[in-house]
Amino acid sequence: MEKEKKTGGTPLILCLDTATDICSVALTRAGEVVACRENSDGNSHARILLPFVEEVLKEAAVKPQELAAVAVSMGPGSYTGLRIGTSTAKGLCYALEIPLIAIPTLQIIAAGASKNLPATHDVTFCPMLDARRMEVFTALYDKNLQPLNDVAAVIVDETTFAGTLAQKNTVFCGNGAGKCRPLYENHSNAIFDLTPVSARNMAGIALKKFTEKQWEDLAYFTPLYGKDYVAAKPTVKGLH
Repeated sequence: MEKEKKTGGTPLILCLDTATDICSVALTRAGEVVACRENSDGNSHARILLPFVEEVLKEAAVKPQELAAVAVSMGPGSYTGLRIGTSTAKGLCYALEIPLIAIPTLQIIAAGASKNLPATHDVTFCPMLDARRMEVFTALYDKNLQPLNDVAAVIVDETTFAGTLAQKNTVFCGNGAGKCRPLYENHSNAIFDLTPVSARNMAGIALKKFTEKQWEDLAYFTPLYGKDYVAAKPTVKGLH
């Protein structure tokens, strides 16, 4: 999609993150957050996402038609949450004729953790999303937030990240990082950052992708769920 909309030469990008129990919306201008709304209730994404969009636009005195793009957290994460975020982002992009930008949820988590470290600190980021029991969705990122491997679901034990920790300081972050703490907290290279995932941490990544025209196909884009969705067996009497 070649239509680019800008305000004063600086792109306005709406960022949506619904991959976890946190529903987060941020309006960004040239990579800086202008307005943000967040809620961690967990099951209210469908109810509050669009009102949050309206609120951040109103706070910044921005009309929807002024948006240059919409960025969405693409997963892995909650199946329902990702569907809500993706469908909302696609609807806005289609209606406004603007590009869709998809950002890996794990990269967003790493971006949030990076803000708490000196820019010169050479580390490996290990963002994690809880996948129940001792399993997490994870991938490794370098200090520039570039991926070092593919996203995978792994079982966390004493050996899972031993090789990474042996090489350099490793920042375990995200809502799955707590599973590593009892295993690695005494390791000299282990750093823990439990900063919650937030759409505000999508700003810089979204701007870079917009500038480089790394846009998604509205018709074919689907989020990264991490695992195939399996519907739970109904427990209401008479339905099974």
